[in-house]
Amino acid sequence: MYKVVVLTDPDTAIGFRLAGVDVCVVEDTEEAKREISRLIDDDRTGILAVNESFLSLIDERMRNKIESIYKPIVVSLPVREKIGAVGERKAFLARLVHRAVGFDVTLRRE
Repeated sequence: MYKVVVLTDPDTAIGFRLAGVDVCVVEDTEEAKREISRLIDDDRTGILAVNESFLSLIDERMRNKIESIYKPIVVSLPVREKIGAVGERKAFLARLVHRAVGFDVTLRRE
């Protein structure tokens, strides 16, 4: 069975643990790079959610690897101060869905 893993900083780890998600806590970018690589190669990881400040600093080789694999699905978690208005949150969720399923999904109320 695949698991969801969140790679984040110590400040946001507690909330994810309370939600019942496996959490990998890292202190800096270098440690984050090592852990991303390890978790991508772990066959048990199905979804890897990474704090966007760590994910934005990975090198091009790792970014290409992430884009070329189908498992795990790697998603960026916005840091709390960057989650903005409702429209921005909807756009962010739309990007996550697009990354996960490969096309845009629009839901409308009838």
